Amino acid sequence: MPQKISLIMRPRSRFAIPNSSGYQIYSAMLAIMGEADEGIAKHAHDSPISSISLCPAEGRFLRSIRPKHKDVNPDERYRIRIGITDPKEEAIFKSIIQPLILKERDLELDGGKLWVEEITSKTASYDEMLKQAGNSKDPTIDITFRSPTCIQYKNTKVFEMFPHREAVFSSLASKWNAVCSDGIRLALDRDEIARHVMEVPDASSYKTHSVAIGTVIDKNKGHPRPILRQGFTGRCRYVLAKNAPADLRNAVLALSRFAEFSGVGSAVSRGCGAVDVGIGER
Repeated sequence: MPQKISLIMRPRSRFAIPNSSGYQIYSAMLAIMGEADEGIAKHAHDSPISSISLCPAEGRFLRSIRPKHKDVNPDERYRIRIGITDPKEEAIFKSIIQPLILKERDLELDGGKLWVEEITSKTASYDEMLKQAGNSKDPTIDITFRSPTCIQYKNTKVFEMFPHREAVFSSLASKWNAVCSDGIRLALDRDEIARHVMEVPDASSYKTHSVAIGTVIDKNKGHPRPILRQGFTGRCRYVLAKNAPADLRNAVLALSRFAEFSGVGSAVSRGCGAVDVGIGER
């Protein structure tokens, strides 16, 4: 079942990390996993379904002398969140926890090391998320897009630059259906989402981004260049219309809870699409 791990970490020293630190942390996490189970690390890296999501280090940073970087402070605590929706979630969880906790291994980034001070985890089954959805009468869904959310439109090179209801919930439905059992797949039509879900964005929090998710060797220039994706951060409330069909309402609510485990959009393992979700009643 989907699992979420929260790591509270401290730096061994002051050092610089990229502003877009997700891909560097992901590489360090794969190295940790490989130490415990090389096969699982390879499975996670090669999986076509983006079944691991990562929220990069959150906390207070120091100004760095390096362009497009920030410095971690040894006196600060930083939170890194990992979501696991892969069907092999138990093996992936063990491959992360065993080195970091039982062997007290550091997470080694390019500039320095982080050590684990505290760890918590949370699980929720697909059945539980659907059951909770059925208990809501007139819900509101508040989603905070904490890291740049990069939702690619179908098979194009175009990325959504706004938390549009169709894009957000279609992305989540694809992720859900890629990992859940066949008995609880969700059939969501984009037109139905557009008809029955309304978005109310918080304009003061909305920002657009071009974020690095890795590097590649430029064949013409012979040196590494960043791989960039475009996206947005900010807060948005989603409200269901009074006449929304019950199956659509339940699906949207279940997907909203699932979002904290799966992330939204592409490159979620590289630190994109991390969200916080709050569900209330009008």
